[in-house]
This record gives sequence, structure tokens and C-alpha cells, in this order.
Amino acid sequence: MTTKLTVWEQVRELKPNFWYSNWLEADERLAYFGARAILPLYMIYAASQGGLGLSYKEKGLIFSIWALIQCLVPMVSGGFTDQYGYKKSLYTAYSINIVGYLSFAFATGFWSSLAASCLIGLGTAIFKPPVQGTIAKASTEENSSIAWGIFYWAVNVGGFLAPILAANIRGETNFKLVFICAAGVTAFNFLPTIFLYREPERVGDAKPKTVGQTLMDTLTTLKDKNFLIFLAIFSGFWFMFMQLWDLLPNFIDEWVVSRDIAPVFAAISKGSVLASGYVKPEVLINIDSFAIIALMIPIAWMTGKLHPMIALIGGMIVSVAAFVGGGCSQLGWVVALAIFVFAIGEMMCSPKFSEYIGLTAPPDKKALYMGYSNIPFAVGWGLGNLISGYLYESLGSKVNFARQYLIGQLGQSPAQVMAIPQEKVMDAMAGLMNGGKGASLEEATHVLWDLHHPWMVWVILGAVGLVATVAMMGYFLKTKSTGISSTALAAAEQAAERAT
Repeated sequence: MTTKLTVWEQVRELKPNFWYSNWLEADERLAYFGARAILPLYMIYAASQGGLGLSYKEKGLIFSIWALIQCLVPMVSGGFTDQYGYKKSLYTAYSINIVGYLSFAFATGFWSSLAASCLIGLGTAIFKPPVQGTIAKASTEENSSIAWGIFYWAVNVGGFLAPILAANIRGETNFKLVFICAAGVTAFNFLPTIFLYREPERVGDAKPKTVGQTLMDTLTTLKDKNFLIFLAIFSGFWFMFMQLWDLLPNFIDEWVVSRDIAPVFAAISKGSVLASGYVKPEVLINIDSFAIIALMIPIAWMTGKLHPMIALIGGMIVSVAAFVGGGCSQLGWVVALAIFVFAIGEMMCSPKFSEYIGLTAPPDKKALYMGYSNIPFAVGWGLGNLISGYLYESLGSKVNFARQYLIGQLGQSPAQVMAIPQEKVMDAMAGLMNGGKGASLEEATHVLWDLHHPWMVWVILGAVGLVATVAMMGYFLKTKSTGISSTALAAAEQAAERAT
């Protein structure tokens, strides 16, 4: 898809509300990703390490329920945003998220963590439709590609700064302070919303509808078959995609030897490196956001010259390859490079997903359709975490493997092994290796890597993403003449009938 306008002309045509929405999104992402960056570790670490001591299965279940709330609620809240006001939705979202972050700061176990997650998921779900709906309303077909590219760039400004700040705030184990800071950042968003952001104009009949009518209008979107098929296929991609943030930090923490790249990160911020000499997992994952900040605008400009589905499929291919590559190595520089390449694929496909839906949505239902765009997140993120938690517990957990090794190879009794605190299991294994002479933790880790092949977790998850990519290719070939929206197609047919 080509455009007649230069990049600067496209940017100049973006309305003020577009820029205010980007500000709100960047702040919200700063709080959200600050919390999410440390949560995979906070949940798993033992209480003596400042964590909650949950299992991977419990962590996966919490993230799964969180995903369902955060991704399914916009299917309803988007319709209410269109009917009852964008500002009201934003105020509600901020209030709920503040309570959620503070709840995490004082969580003590599974149930309190689940409650905090549900609150943050609900607040974020209410926040997304008005912001994304504003982006869709404040851009046109001529500048939508650059608009969504800028928006995605703003998302990752917050996403990039958040893990760096979180890593410095938490030190080695002070996780709770990060959640308190996230609540403060969220509270700040009230100011630009009150004084700068303007309620978008209604399109068409501005007469408010009843709650029942709004719900019925929301449900009618389910009749858009092409739209739902597209979302179903993309769900498989998100199944894989979200594990970069939810599971890869744990994998890096347990398996990746990152001393080779630690000096680079230490030169940027000493708080990025642990006392062990390893790069903090949340900082390594942050390469994704850094790449997006550096390259999003030029990539948005380049992909703007392509059909949205071509760019989307190309991005899916790149992301799958990088995802599997990053999970198949213990070398820090290989994992870092894979995360960077993954970001390139993400920049190609993720904004195009939102852009395509924004272009095909009816003018008076922008927020509603953007709310429905969360279906792939709900299915992919929810099922991905539910399954990956069990998958990693069985095929990837270094602590579990170390316990098995202590019993099967080093002659320890099950009772002895289970009595060892979680954070001391690897020390116990390393100390008994080589006939009692001992070994380093890295040597013990390599033994378990070669014995159990934890990289298979990433191959399995990547296979799901690959299947989704192939399905999207087939879907594009079948529907490229009509687009994804049955509603848009019907409208076009009616217009053609009127013309004749």
C-alpha cells in the first residue's frame, strides 16, 4: 500500500488528541511494564529472596486468568467507551490499576497475587479501548501506518524505561517498591487526561443508548465471520509471542550465562547487573523495547509501502525464527541478538494488526472493534501461560532437574532433597558433584542442560507460532481480494448497489 504524502506531511496531519493519547499510553506502559518486568521473578523467588515462592504452574495460572480478564473485558468495555465517554473510561482505569499495583506490593501468596493481577488486568482492559480508539479516530487512511507506528513507538518508550527503572529500584530483592512506584506513575496520568485530552467527537447519531442496547451492539460484532477467523488465527501467534515476557525471564535467570555481555549493560547502568555478574533478566528482555524505540519509525515507513497483511506475515516469520533461536542457547550474546531480531519481527507485524482492524472498523465502532482485537491476546496469552507453566515445570525448571539429579545421580534421599530450600538446591547439587569435590554453579547448570534439553520448551512453543503463520498465509491468499472484515465487505456491496 503506497501513500502520496511524505512522512512529515503524514505526521503534521495527526490531531492533538493523538499526541495526548501517546503520552497517556507511555505513562501507563511505564507503570505496567515496570511491574511486569519483575513479576516472573517476584512470583517464583523464595520468600527469603524477596519473592512469593510460587510454582511455575501457579504463576502460569495467575497469568492465564490475568490474560482472560485483560483481553476479554475490552470486548464489552469498548462499546461502553463509545457510548458513555472516553474520559470516564480512563478515570475508571487509573483508579482500578492504582489499587491493583498497591495490592501486589502487599501480596503474600497465590490468592493475594491473583486478586492483584485481576485488578490490574481489569484496569488495563478498560484503559485500552479509549486510547486505541482515539488513535483510530485521530488518523486517516493516508497516515494510519505512520500513526500506529508512532503509537507503538510510544508504547515502547514506556516499555523500555520501565525495566531499567525497575531493575535499579529493586536492587537484588526489593521488588515491592516497584509496585508502589507503578501506582504513583498511574496516578500522574490523571493530570494530562483532565487538562489536555479532549473527548472525541461522536460519529453519526449521538443519542446515548441503554446498557442493554450497548451490549447487543457489542455482540453483533460476533457476526463478522472474516474478522473472527482472522483473530482466531492470530491467537496461535500470540500463544508463542507473549512467552518472551512471561517465561523467557525465568529461562534467562536459570539457564543463560550472560557474563559475556554484562560489561556492556553495566556501562549503561550498574543496576542492570546482579552481584553474580549476570545481567538481570528484565534488562536483557528490554533489548526488545530498545530496538523498537530505535527502529520503529523507519520500519513503520517501510511497511507502509506494503499491503498490511504482507508486512504482518513477514513479521510473524521473523518473530518465530528469533523466538526459537533465543531459547536454544545458553550464551548471553546469542539470546540478546535473538531478542533484537524478534523485535524487528514484532515491529513489522504487531502495529499492522492494529492498523488493519482500525481501517476496517465502522466509523462509529472504532473502540468496539479495537476492543475485539484483544481476542487473540485472550486466547493466546491465556492458553499460552496456562500450558507453558506446566510445560516449563516438566521440561525446563532447573530446580526440579537439580532435585532429580541429587536423588538419581548423587544418592540423596527424596526427604533430604525436599528439605533443601528452593534457593539452595543448585548449591547443594554443585557441592556434591565430582565425588564430593564440588563444582561451580555454571558447571552444574551445563550438566543439567545437556541431560534434560530445556530448549525443547521453546521449540514446542515456536511450533505453535509457525502453524499460525502458515495459516495466516493461507488466509491471506483466500481473502486478499475482500479484506478481513465481513462488515466492511457488506458495506462495500451496498454502496455498489446504490451506485447502480
